[in-house]
Amino acid sequence: MAPVVKLQDIHKIYDSGEVPVHAVRGVTLELHRGEFLALMGASGSGKSTLMNTLGCLDRPTRGTYLLDGTNVSELDRNQLADLRNAKLGFVFQGFNLLARTTALENVELPMLYGQHRLSGSAMRERALSCLEIVGLANRADHFPNQLSGGQQQRVAIARALVNQPQVLLADEPTGNLDSKTSVEVMGVFQKLNEQGITIVMVTHELDIARF
Repeated sequence: MAPVVKLQDIHKIYDSGEVPVHAVRGVTLELHRGEFLALMGASGSGKSTLMNTLGCLDRPTRGTYLLDGTNVSELDRNQLADLRNAKLGFVFQGFNLLARTTALENVELPMLYGQHRLSGSAMRERALSCLEIVGLANRADHFPNQLSGGQQQRVAIARALVNQPQVLLADEPTGNLDSKTSVEVMGVFQKLNEQGITIVMVTHELDIARF
């Protein structure tokens, strides 16, 4: 089976004055459906730059990136946005929830930007099912300030799942959580992976990578 992610000799070079900065040097990687990959490295080693490339948020200086068979470098800005919304889910260290919006409404947001708009009732049903997956269906009408950090991250995970992505990208998703809550959130990621979801996670914590 063809890999869902294929990077071939990816480089990212920033021109920041007289000396070019090589943030990513010659990365070749294949990721198959259902895999769970931890990207590790010291601060400044290029983890986030590589993650931005995987997430179609930044283009490599050279090299080839195929996402689910599509050559990302051949797409224009709008096509990239559509691909990102359809194929990728994002979970960040800062939960990035809208403060005046309920958990349910936060999860519904990505569906508003999809190429195929669902009806209001269909969006609500899908958002509720994603909240149920992360164990928060009973908090659907709560606002972020009424939720713990771990619960907010679960809402963020549900939001990342709502468009049924091919790959879930998580950038230091436990960075703002205490140890006990981190284990609980990693349990959610493990459960998702066991259901066949492909996950790439940036972390600098060895115990998190061991999951």
